[in-house]
Amino acid sequence: MEYFLENPDHSWYLIAGISFVIELSIMGLSGPLLFFAIASLLTGILVSIGVIDGWQSEVFSVGLLTALIAFILWKPLKRFQNTKSKTDNSSDMIGLKVPASSEINASGGTIRYSGINWPARLADEADVEFISEKSLCQIVAITGNTMLVKPI
Repeated sequence: MEYFLENPDHSWYLIAGISFVIELSIMGLSGPLLFFAIASLLTGILVSIGVIDGWQSEVFSVGLLTALIAFILWKPLKRFQNTKSKTDNSSDMIGLKVPASSEINASGGTIRYSGINWPARLADEADVEFISEKSLCQIVAITGNTMLVKPI
């Protein structure tokens, strides 16, 4: 403990490292702890080169840098997180012809595949209002665990 009191820059590096590990392992790069971790790392660097001295200045620096980094990185990170395609067009199930196990419309329904009833809904390109039960339909995309289907 005495080591960290004598070397506050190493304390900030340790805090930054722990924050990064928690952010990446538990929170999944969602933001707030990431900004704090970057600010802690930068504060450690500023303490190492002698720009900041004293715990009050260090804490103030972390708070100020966290706010500044959040302001700068919030929108780019949100844009990065939202660029993932939510519709999977690479599954082996796409293109399969399967029976509807219940009526399928734009809001929901189910199909039967491999002995399992899968949630399904009409794909945007489907030109019908619904697919009746036991009618064949084709899987055109997958969103999460919901199959997007169109009639055959």
